[in-house]
Amino acid sequence: MSTSPKRHDVFQAIADPTRREILKLLAGRELAVTEVAEKFPISRTAVSKHLLILDEAGLVESRKTGREKRFTLKPEPLSELEQWLSYFEQFWQNKMSMLKHLAEKKEN
Repeated sequence: MSTSPKRHDVFQAIADPTRREILKLLAGRELAVTEVAEKFPISRTAVSKHLLILDEAGLVESRKTGREKRFTLKPEPLSELEQWLSYFEQFWQNKMSMLKHLAEKKEN
């Protein structure tokens, strides 16, 4: 189990599209760094750096098995993101209601 100090927050960690794809890849399964790296057109070293940032944000958990380091998704910290986004949902709901009203008005 990883005990890395938290140097990146969830928002920094998910800001990069490659890291978001890595999180999707790790959802529901454990993969070695090499298995993750096979899925991307970047070096294994680059993937390791992305995984380190995700680990520092608490979004993945790692364990060593022999010479291999394996990673799994740890989704709990994503609740921070969900809470932050839920505040803005009120604005989306307003915009959708206004759009529906305008569309219905044009039909009449």
